[in-house]
Amino acid sequence: MSLDFSLHQWVAIVVIFACTGFVRSGIGFGGAAIGLPLLLLVENAPLVFLPVIGLHLLVFTTLTAGGRLENIDWGFVRRSMGWMIVPKILGVIGLLSLPTRWMVIFVFSITAAYAVSWIAQREIRSRSAWFDRVLLLIGGYVSGASLVGAPLIAAVAIREVELRRYRDTLFVLWFLLVVIKMSAFAVAGVDLQVEMGLWLLAPAAVGHVIGLRFHEHMISGNSAQVKRWLGSGLLLVSMAGLMQTLAQ
Repeated sequence: MSLDFSLHQWVAIVVIFACTGFVRSGIGFGGAAIGLPLLLLVENAPLVFLPVIGLHLLVFTTLTAGGRLENIDWGFVRRSMGWMIVPKILGVIGLLSLPTRWMVIFVFSITAAYAVSWIAQREIRSRSAWFDRVLLLIGGYVSGASLVGAPLIAAVAIREVELRRYRDTLFVLWFLLVVIKMSAFAVAGVDLQVEMGLWLLAPAAVGHVIGLRFHEHMISGNSAQVKRWLGSGLLLVSMAGLMQTLAQ
């Protein structure tokens, strides 16, 4: 797909990737859930933006968690990947085979649901082992289809992983899930947009560094209010995106 974006589109893309980096490192998940709907408003092209988001996830999760391997709950990583790997692959197949318009609607709809849960402070919470598995199965598929399945997976991790190990454990999961997705893209001949990804590393890095500092402040304060603000903005964007896509 052509990357012949206008100047105002490139400015928007740079700002969005800075915000994505901030959210990813600030709360440990949600960077793609925040960034992808905004990027799809700039251009309805999931297969252009998803490889760039995936590349950034690989880089920044490695930088953040790579030196903190002793702080990772490897038992949870093994258990959760065992449930997620098959639906993850099925999700990638769905992304590559379904019409782009369907995938755009799917992404906006899922993201709007997450936003409402954040605003209402009724986040998805796991209450049983079987419910955990259902969330992981769905989260694996959604992450394969769009990279916005993180809130479902995080809902299980919140119950099973110590708070001090939570973000680093999630980062390892994101790394493994993205490796599967990027490998599938490469096998299918999808352009991985490496050059675009490298150019956008700088704004994403700025957001990442600010997010690291914010994370330390957030875990010692009230994160619910932060998610409520994020959810409000995300809901507006998702509704606008759905109306724009459905009107086409």
